[in-house]
Amino acid sequence: MVHYTLPILNNFKKKQKNKSTALIILKNNRGMQVALTNYGARIVSIIVPDKNGVSTDVVLGFNSIDKYFAADEIYHGATIGRYGNRISNGRFILNYTAYSIAPNNGCNALHGGKTGFHSQIWDRRLNNPNQVTFYYVSPDGEEGFPGTLNTSVSYLLTDNNEIEISYQATTDKDTIINLTNHAYFNLDGEGKGDVLDHIVELKSDHYIPINDQQIPTGQISTVADTPFDFRKAKVIVKDIFKKDTQLESGGGGYDHTFVIMPNLCDGKQVVATAYSNKSGIKLEVLTTEPGIQFYTGNALTGKDIGKTGAHYFKQHAFCFETQHFPDSPNHPNFPSTHLKANETYKSQTTYRFDVIK
Repeated sequence: MVHYTLPILNNFKKKQKNKSTALIILKNNRGMQVALTNYGARIVSIIVPDKNGVSTDVVLGFNSIDKYFAADEIYHGATIGRYGNRISNGRFILNYTAYSIAPNNGCNALHGGKTGFHSQIWDRRLNNPNQVTFYYVSPDGEEGFPGTLNTSVSYLLTDNNEIEISYQATTDKDTIINLTNHAYFNLDGEGKGDVLDHIVELKSDHYIPINDQQIPTGQISTVADTPFDFRKAKVIVKDIFKKDTQLESGGGGYDHTFVIMPNLCDGKQVVATAYSNKSGIKLEVLTTEPGIQFYTGNALTGKDIGKTGAHYFKQHAFCFETQHFPDSPNHPNFPSTHLKANETYKSQTTYRFDVIK
C-alpha cells in the first residue's frame, strides 16, 4: 500500500533560462525516497513508512515542473537565499555602505527578493545514488546584494532515514547570507488536511517577537507563560487560536523564529521534533543554526492543488526553517549574518524520520 504518487521524471524536464530542469530521486536501503529538482534546489517529496509500514509522502508539492512555475506559494521545498526571512524595507548597511533589495512582501524584502534562490535553476551533480549537490553562482548586485556568491547545497539521504542538508558559500566581496530550506511538512501525509493535531517540541527558551509587518522588534523574549512555550511537547492546536498579538502578527498562527538553546547548535543534537499520532511518523531536526522558524502555513490559500489532487489550505502544513534571525543586519544584538570576502559560509541541517508504533 502507498499513500503517495511518485513524481514522474519526464514531468520535470523543461528548458528554462537556457538551462534544463530535472528530477533527481535518492533512495536508501530502508525504503525511504527523496525527490528533488534543480529548480530552486528544492525538495519535491519525502517518502517514509508510517506505523503500519505504508509508504507516505510527508511534503507538500507538485507532480510537474510547470506546476511549480505556476504555483501560488512559490517557496514549496525550496532552498532560500541569499537571505532567508525578512529584511525591513529591503534595506541594510554593511561596512558603512547602504544596500537596497526590492520589496516583495509589503514594504519588506522576503527570502532573497523577487528572483531569490528559489527561482533559479541550479547546476547539479549526482554524487552517488543517495546524494546530490546543487550549485549556483549569484552575480554581484543580484537583487541588490553585494559580491559574487558561489553557493552549493548538498542533500545526503542516509540509511538512518536522515536527510543531511549541507550549505556552503564563498564571496569575493563582503555580503550577508542566511540560507534555509522551505519544505512544508504534513506527517499525516501530503494532502491529508491540517496539521493542528501534530505534536511539536522546540528546544527553545526564547523567541523573536515581530511587529504587524512581521519584522523583529529587536527584543528576544522568553517563551514562558506564552503560547510560544514548546519546551514540553504539545499539540499545535493547544495555543494557536488564543487571543495573542504575536499570533495575530504571524498571520493567525505561528510564523516566528525560536532561539535554539546555544549548547544544542552543533548539528548533533535534536532541537525540534514533530509527531503525528495518526501516522506514527516523527520528524527530528538537528542544526548548526542559532534559530528555527516554526511556521504553520498561515498564508496557504487553497489555490495550489498538490500531488494527490488536494487543495493546500491554511495550516495544512508546517515548516521547520533553520536559520539566523530575520532582519539581522539591522539588529546589532542578533547573531551576525556578515560573510566576509574570501571566507567560507557553512551550515548544516538534518531532517531525521522515525516511526512510533
